Amino acid sequence: MATYKGIQGFTIQNLSADPSNPIEGQVWYNSTSNVWKVEELTTAGAWATGGNMGTARRDLGGTGTQTAALAISGSTNPNTPSNLSEEYDGSAWTAGGTMGTSRQRFAGFGTQTAGVGAGGYNVSGPPYDMTNTEEYDGSTWTGGGNLGTARYAQSGAGTLTAGLISAGGANATGSISVATEEYDGTSWTAGGNVATGRRFLAGGGIQTAAVIFGGLKPSAPNRSNATEEYDGSSWTAGGNLNTERSGLGGCGTQTAALGYGGDAPPVTNVTESYDGTSWTTLPATMGTARERVTLGPVGTQSSALLFGGFTGTAYSNATEEWTGAGAAVTKTITTS
Repeated sequence: MATYKGIQGFTIQNLSADPSNPIEGQVWYNSTSNVWKVEELTTAGAWATGGNMGTARRDLGGTGTQTAALAISGSTNPNTPSNLSEEYDGSAWTAGGTMGTSRQRFAGFGTQTAGVGAGGYNVSGPPYDMTNTEEYDGSTWTGGGNLGTARYAQSGAGTLTAGLISAGGANATGSISVATEEYDGTSWTAGGNVATGRRFLAGGGIQTAAVIFGGLKPSAPNRSNATEEYDGSSWTAGGNLNTERSGLGGCGTQTAALGYGGDAPPVTNVTESYDGTSWTTLPATMGTARERVTLGPVGTQSSALLFGGFTGTAYSNATEEWTGAGAAVTKTITTS
């Protein structure tokens, strides 16, 4: 009788733990859990439940990756600015350092150990819009350079030493900023203005190749579906979202972005992907529809993280993890 070794020229590995970096098609036996496993690539994207945050909130900043994320400040119920940070390791949240200034509706960018929070909304104002910047080293927040234009509910992108924010609310009366500013780790300088002023928008990318989409405009129709792309000096129009919305989450790059949730209205759980030209509505929807989620990109088009927000009736502490099509996943082999 033919054997696997006789056909393939090698035997299946017997391992006490799953390999750290398996390749597509690799099969092994896990002797600890007594199951056969195989490494496959996903054929469609999907959202899965992650660990809950310790504090439910909306209008928070965020940055990092799916396995090393940072949730920054935001608003706790009822509309109370927070200075709390939490760190995510891919399964659970733990307390991080507290910001020097409590705030909500502000942009985050960078990484979990080199993060930035800039601007924001101060409910005890006026002034309501803020210029404050703070930097995170993985344990402590310290002051950075002030923004040239105070604003809130703006978009963030890039890194601690090459960051970007754009658009956002400029005061409590609904004025909208079109200004873009670039950060070098010390100070902010003016960049090119966006074409469509808006707040509660989403985006991603890097300082020289950023993307923004969605948001809330001051004139009807208030929800935007516009996309704009930045080349380091000027913004140009991209393809429109299929669903106009504000308060949505977003991440990725200029040619591979992801947009999800938001207020359409009503609050939606729809996910869309961008290829640098056009948006596609994906069949997979979020487990919990919500808006006013993280202002700041967390993850990539193939591996994103969503947390916090407002369901329309309650502040959320729920986390969801996105795995896109073509991502490597380990599956247990069953007989069914």
